[in-house]
Parts: sequence; C-alpha cells; structure tokens
Amino acid sequence: MTEAIFQRDAYAAECEATVVAVDDGKVVLDRTVFYPAGGGQPGDRGELELDDGRRLAVADTAKGEGGAVLHLLAEGEAPPATGARVRARIDWARRHRLMRHHTCLHLLCAVVGAPVTGGRMAEDKAHLDFDIEMDKLVAEDIETRLNALVAADTPVVVGEIDDAALDANPGLVKTMSVQPPRGQGTVRTIEIPGVDLQPCGGTHLRRTGEIGQVRVAKIRSEGKRNKRVTVVLD
Repeated sequence: MTEAIFQRDAYAAECEATVVAVDDGKVVLDRTVFYPAGGGQPGDRGELELDDGRRLAVADTAKGEGGAVLHLLAEGEAPPATGARVRARIDWARRHRLMRHHTCLHLLCAVVGAPVTGGRMAEDKAHLDFDIEMDKLVAEDIETRLNALVAADTPVVVGEIDDAALDANPGLVKTMSVQPPRGQGTVRTIEIPGVDLQPCGGTHLRRTGEIGQVRVAKIRSEGKRNKRVTVVLD
C-alpha cells in the first residue's frame, strides 16, 4: 500500500520515496505525492528523479491493487530498479489548476442543488452533469453565485465520517453514479462550511478564493437525466 501524501497535503509537490515494485513501465513507490486518476480528476504527471541524476517522465498515475499507486512511465523510459531511492515530483502548475477546478465543482454542486449524474475535469475546463430540468439552469445566475462563493474566500476543510454515519445520512453523497468506498471504517470528506459537505478523495485548495474568476462556458443537454454545466477559469 502506497502512503498517499496527497490526501493529507494537496500542496506537497515532491517527496523522497523508495521503489517497491516495477511492472511493465508501472512504478510503485512506498509513498507519493502523485494523485491517481479517480472521481473525475485526472492522474498527476511529473517525474521521478534518481540518485544518479536521471529523470524519468511520469505520463499518468493510476490506482493499483491493495491501495498501491501506479506511476506510469512515458514510453521509452527505462524503469528504476526495485529498492532505488527517487524524488517524486509532480507537474505542480497542472495539479494546481486541477485543484482549482475540483474545488469549483464543489461550489457548482451547491449552487445547482440537484443530484449529480457525472462529472469530469481537465486543465482547461470542468463539468458536472445534473438530473434537473434544462430551464432551471441559467448561466448568468449560476456564474454570479459561483463567483460570490469564490469571493467569500471560505476555508476548505478535509475531514472524515464513519461508515455508519454516512449510511445514516445518504444525502451527503451527491453523485448518483459513484458511491464512496466503504469498509475502511471511515470515509474522507471535503467541507466548505455553510456551502457543501460530501465524501471526496480528490485534491482541493485551502480556500475558495484561490479558485479565481469563474465563467460558465456552456450548458447543454446530454440526455434526459444529464444536463451538463461546463465552467472555465478566467
């Protein structure tokens, strides 16, 4: 199991680590700052720097078995040996933009206030799909309310809830298609006090003000129960 530094400190951009397994270009470390793709958030990119100065490009990060984090090396990179010491370093500019988008989607979830049927974020835009009537989604209204929540500069708090409490409060789970993992005893939560509280394993900002100006780029129908709201950061 890889120690997931990103879960307790989303601002950690690099760390020292040891290679514990290598398989077909997939490198597992004993600890990492690399976030593996999940929950609509892409996996991190970056590099692994070896003691001899070599730098191996990490093209993507994914979840492995038993809590392992898989660092997927770029094509042509020669993998390090098991037991090697490395410095794992993410592409911080890309990660920070994804953190801004992810935190913004929590605000969007609160502003629209409807069940979420899907979502995804990228470096240039992010979206959520809602089970709601199209005429209830007004871009100007959504944009105004989002930017007011950004300007409030509210703290973003990482917490946890036990499985029993989560089962007793099913309304905390906003996503219809994905359920948070149970069986560990507790589930990680993200709270923006007075705005939003829900289980989430992604990386987020410390305060909403760090998101910056938000613009609703598009609202369109993706099906009977999927009305997509796309936002961009200006």
